Amino acid sequence: MKKLLSFLLLVFTVFSVNAQLQDPVKWKSKIEKISDSEYKITLDGTIEADWHMYSQFTPEGGALPTELIYKNAEGNYTFEPKATESEYKKAFNDIFEIDEYYWADNVQLTHVLKVTNPDLNEIQLHLTYQTCIDVCINNDKYFVFDVKNLTSKEVANFEESNAKANTDDKAQLDNTKEAKSEKKSESRGLWTIFILSFLGGFTALLTPCVFPMIPMTVSFFTKQSKSKAKGIKNGIIYGLSIIVIYVILGLAVSKIFGADALNALSTNVWFNIIFFVLLIVFASSFLGAFEIMLPNSWANKVDKQADRGGLVGIFFMALALAIVSFSCTGPIVGTLLVEAASKGGIAPLVGMFGFSLALALPFMLFAMFPGWLNSMPRSGGWMNTVKVSLGFLELALAFKFLSNADLVLQKGYLQRELFLTIWIVIFGAWAMYLFGKFMLPHDSKLEKISVGRLFMALVVSMFTVYLVPGLWGAPLKLISGFPPPMTYAESPYGVGNSRSAGTIAELPEGAKEGPNGIVAFLDYEKGMAYAKEQNKPVLLDFTGHACVNCRKMEEHVWSETDVLGKLQNEVVLISLYVDDKQHLPENEQYVSKTTGKKIETVGNKWSDFQIEKYQANAQPYYIILDNEGNNLNEPVGYTPDKDEYLTWLTEGITNYNK
Repeated sequence: MKKLLSFLLLVFTVFSVNAQLQDPVKWKSKIEKISDSEYKITLDGTIEADWHMYSQFTPEGGALPTELIYKNAEGNYTFEPKATESEYKKAFNDIFEIDEYYWADNVQLTHVLKVTNPDLNEIQLHLTYQTCIDVCINNDKYFVFDVKNLTSKEVANFEESNAKANTDDKAQLDNTKEAKSEKKSESRGLWTIFILSFLGGFTALLTPCVFPMIPMTVSFFTKQSKSKAKGIKNGIIYGLSIIVIYVILGLAVSKIFGADALNALSTNVWFNIIFFVLLIVFASSFLGAFEIMLPNSWANKVDKQADRGGLVGIFFMALALAIVSFSCTGPIVGTLLVEAASKGGIAPLVGMFGFSLALALPFMLFAMFPGWLNSMPRSGGWMNTVKVSLGFLELALAFKFLSNADLVLQKGYLQRELFLTIWIVIFGAWAMYLFGKFMLPHDSKLEKISVGRLFMALVVSMFTVYLVPGLWGAPLKLISGFPPPMTYAESPYGVGNSRSAGTIAELPEGAKEGPNGIVAFLDYEKGMAYAKEQNKPVLLDFTGHACVNCRKMEEHVWSETDVLGKLQNEVVLISLYVDDKQHLPENEQYVSKTTGKKIETVGNKWSDFQIEKYQANAQPYYIILDNEGNNLNEPVGYTPDKDEYLTWLTEGITNYNK
């Protein structure tokens, strides 16, 4: 009876743990003998929807890379340091300020091993990797491959459920699927590219090269056509031709460079510097230093084709517009393609579709409703103002690419203070220009400014003033991701503030200065003892160095004044990093009673603690505790809504004080 009860208790424990633990990747494995001494191991992973798993090659400072660790390699077999991977995707992480290489949906890893011990019976593989959605999970798997009786080309298959642990790690917990649903980051990125490109196309309409062409072109179609319906049809075909021309350009860029090559270029130091120089050239052109024009012979040849009439003639008329207006649209198109390069894949195609759609719509709409032409504003000096304004924006954006190069090199040439100073000067000069304090080469004489220009000058001035507190440590959340992170600065706490990390007066033993100047303990026992001594509740924070949403919570929620006040004064913060790679002393290492895995590092210890005590393995994960370690309210995970998090935090503190 006692054994039966113990068995039922074990089943209940495993079931309750599985009910909350998340394991978004399911694996199949196989081994193949490819020569007398060589074996190829293949791991195929199926990744749940919306989750990402990270490549062996993802840069340091972001998500944790996948690692293949062979436990019994010494004296038995040799292998290349990295396995061969299936194609991964790349995306810029504006929290960590680096690119991350990841897989979605599925992944394959293959590794060739050369056996040096003919008596080898098995190969023991420990696979570690991180998966993220709105939370991050550190996973590891153990595979044992039986090679004793395999002959050449014979394949042995092992399901994940049959994978064996190494000699210290015989048991393995099979976690269930449980994930929050959210839109894929790739889709959000493409929508962003489309919207920015559409706005770029609309802005291009207002430049001196394009705007005067609208009434001329529409009038041509309505007057030369035999009927109103024919004129509308020709105008629509003209607009569609514009879209086709720019989409072909985007398609060509995607095909020539491939799905990820553009991204690789955009994250390369030298290409970031080239993009910086290119945008400086574009900005100089918009500001009036010179005109960027395609050869006149191109325009003449296209004009001749436009005289042919019919669909072909209309198409060449649209191509003529693209060539003639290149001095205004070229820098915008170039900038959009550079920005799309940071997304890779079909982003250039999406960008050119958005740009051309905005450019083509007026031609189609005015052809359908020619009476609207009477309400169009007249051409004039305001169009050059639009062009110059684009020049200032191009100039500001150029320094983002220079900053990217500096961040990769970690040279400290363009730290946060200098970057913000440059932007303050650029946007300040733009505001002064809009106020009419100086003129540029192509400006007409200005006796007074329009109301629209005044409002624009005020908006730019307000943005300039908004940037200034950033020099003194303000987070500037409106432009998060554009300037270097606050940690990449001469003075992380702002110009004129001599305080540096670790200078909080009389830090308690075992504590350090954490995010936003909060005193944080990295050890559970020491933090609990201090909280009891201070008679305060504990905010237990399961986090990770490579947890992007942990950083988002710290930067966007914890930094809010009312939340920060409570974190600094009303609770004791204990932050346990589950990806801390520091090895535990030999006498503190153990085999987990919950998962059967060997606990070797500090991160392993805190991850096992989270699984065993709270039946959860995702980060961020927050619990408010009393001094005996009891929960004061329900734990929460990633909570980007400040008010919701503040309500939860206040509830726990109130329950402690009852």
